[in-house]
Amino acid sequence: MKALVATGYGQPADLVVADLPIPRPGPGQIQVRIAAATINPTDIRATAGGFRAMVELEFPYVLGTDFAGTVTETGPGVTAYRVGDEVFGQALPRALSIAAAPTRPSLSTGALAEYAVFEADTPMLAHRPPELPADQAAALAIPGATALAIMHVAAIGPGDRVLVIGATGGVGTVVLPLLAKAGATVIATASGAERGRFLGELGAHEITGYTDYPTDVDVVLNLTLFADALAPAVAALRPGGRFVSIIFPPLSPEQIGRDDIEVHFVMDLSGTHSDMRAVAAGDLTAVIAARHSLNDAVQAAINYSTGHPLGKVVVTMDADAPPA
Repeated sequence: MKALVATGYGQPADLVVADLPIPRPGPGQIQVRIAAATINPTDIRATAGGFRAMVELEFPYVLGTDFAGTVTETGPGVTAYRVGDEVFGQALPRALSIAAAPTRPSLSTGALAEYAVFEADTPMLAHRPPELPADQAAALAIPGATALAIMHVAAIGPGDRVLVIGATGGVGTVVLPLLAKAGATVIATASGAERGRFLGELGAHEITGYTDYPTDVDVVLNLTLFADALAPAVAALRPGGRFVSIIFPPLSPEQIGRDDIEVHFVMDLSGTHSDMRAVAAGDLTAVIAARHSLNDAVQAAINYSTGHPLGKVVVTMDADAPPA
């Protein structure tokens, strides 16, 4: 099978589309023929060595976390899925198991491949509804579950002023309509008039730059920045405000420097606040910035890491499909 692979630590341009053996499912696992998967920040960071202080990757390393596809084989003990079932979800490549849920972890052999093996008993996988296209399902898996979890954890209600940092990414473009529906005043970061107009259509009421934040906001949602760049965002909060981040690792108390705000880290891989069934049932839409074929997956990764796409970059396993 073909897969998007890192053969060593490096940049997206160092990735290759390689031929690898098709993985087979063991007890409690399913094999899935992948229809679509996406490029994520975790893919780029892991293969660049960003997690080496916690784990060393083994190469070749197959990228890919969120996906949609068809079950092609089931291992012993699997009862929730059958061959032919359409499924979607999110699963960390096995090398990153240290970040997975301690019980019922969602792990895989890497979703940016023609075939992958997944753990069947996890809340992060579900049957794909027929009305949800495969590319939308793959693009919604992480952003949809994360957006729903954010809304639960942040307890956002009418009148809250919410600053969304990283509003143009996959999670941001899904959560903006939810914030607007909840009655919040949404202040979104963006550069350029076109992006600002698009975010306005999704529910943003105000657009701000990446350094000149408003003050006295009720909630900050950090969807993109690492700890060393977050001081201005923390300062933007009113006393008693809520700071919610999805970026690993979470802020330490020393980095926060305030004891008058709530701080939440959302990486809900155990399905406590949301799971893939909730995504399937939710009225959610992913913004797809670009579609690439598997043969063009290296360029997809390069474009993702350098182009700041508006929404998700999807890779379909139709090897020769032209990019869109």
